[in-house]
Amino acid sequence: MTKPLAGLFKARQKEAARLELFARSVRLCGEYLAARSETPSPRHVRLTRAIGDFATSLDTPSADSFDSLLKVGERALEAGGDSGLALALGVAEASTRIRQRSRGAWRLHGLALDGLGREAEALECYERHLTLAQDNGAAKEVVRRIDTLRRRRACLEEADALFPRAGSPLRGLLGQPTAVTAPQFAAFVQARVAEHGAGDPAVRRLLKLYGTYRRLVERSALSDPLLGGSTPIGVGGLRGLIEGRTVCLVSGADDAAGSAPGAELDGYDLVVRCDSFVVRAGATGERTGLHAVSLRGETPWNGPAWTQPAGIRLVFGAPAAPWRRATRQRLVPGAQEHVGDASLRAPLADPALIGEDDWEPATTTAFTVLRLLDFLDVSPRLDLIGFGLPGLLRPREAEWVMDRATHADNSKMRIALR
Repeated sequence: MTKPLAGLFKARQKEAARLELFARSVRLCGEYLAARSETPSPRHVRLTRAIGDFATSLDTPSADSFDSLLKVGERALEAGGDSGLALALGVAEASTRIRQRSRGAWRLHGLALDGLGREAEALECYERHLTLAQDNGAAKEVVRRIDTLRRRRACLEEADALFPRAGSPLRGLLGQPTAVTAPQFAAFVQARVAEHGAGDPAVRRLLKLYGTYRRLVERSALSDPLLGGSTPIGVGGLRGLIEGRTVCLVSGADDAAGSAPGAELDGYDLVVRCDSFVVRAGATGERTGLHAVSLRGETPWNGPAWTQPAGIRLVFGAPAAPWRRATRQRLVPGAQEHVGDASLRAPLADPALIGEDDWEPATTTAFTVLRLLDFLDVSPRLDLIGFGLPGLLRPREAEWVMDRATHADNSKMRIALR
């Protein structure tokens, strides 16, 4: 009887420790909520809801409290700030102790430490995540982040070795948060320039290393900056690619996409699809000549990567900074031949392009790309397929389309603008 009793006692100890970690997480959440006084933003509202869901799950036998706890950590990362990152770290520490082989917990732990500038510790957590994730698609971003942190460390190590007589001040910064390392590195560079002059070869190399370090602090490195040979295009480039070609814009709605045979859709020179879509041979056609997508939400760079093959990919979004970050993180090397540059990110409101700033920020992707193609006016045929159903375009957008339609075939849900 000794072994069964010992096993039972050990199991009870483990369960008690797990409950204590959940209780500690609840206390952290309560302290976070109690300390907040400013008007909540949408991000903080989502975090508050996640905390409520987590608290409810603890009293719901069928609920997975661990998944709810991870969601709190993710929402805390989104909320940001010192308090949000501190909550995310506390949740992550509890999560990795509750389930030591949880990929999500180790990723959360790494992200929280990374956000706080504790790079060395973040690297350890990221590597633990990769060990557990193996060939998980979501691990690609972690791989890129590991590469970024290692390259930043390499910059510091090489910069320190350039001036051995300086006493290796940078080497002592390798385990320090970025908030400490960055200004110290800047001071080191200024001191070496003053001591040796900007023309010194070692100083020139030091300046190059510092520039690389600062870029890697501001944004993660790209594994393939050229995106597998994708060619950036502006307005002129897009015009040249569609000039003289027949174009159809296909709805992604299930009921509407099958309104024309797939072979008929593929008969157009250029098939345009929007946002997320599914290609089914015989129903939706097989080709995607142009894929247009709009960035939505406060953190559009956290969305899924754009892996669907396309000849041209246009990404609409404003302001510029989130657009740049999203395109860096979500474009996939080799998934497109051409990608729209910043001159095409806001065609409706851009005074250098269409300049119609009275359209709503939430204008549908379909109407944005349609208005752009109509404005360029180089296609002999421009048709909408499957947009006859209510709700696929906003009322004002649908009114604009019908005012300019030259023909409408309700049986095939086809609207012709040329």
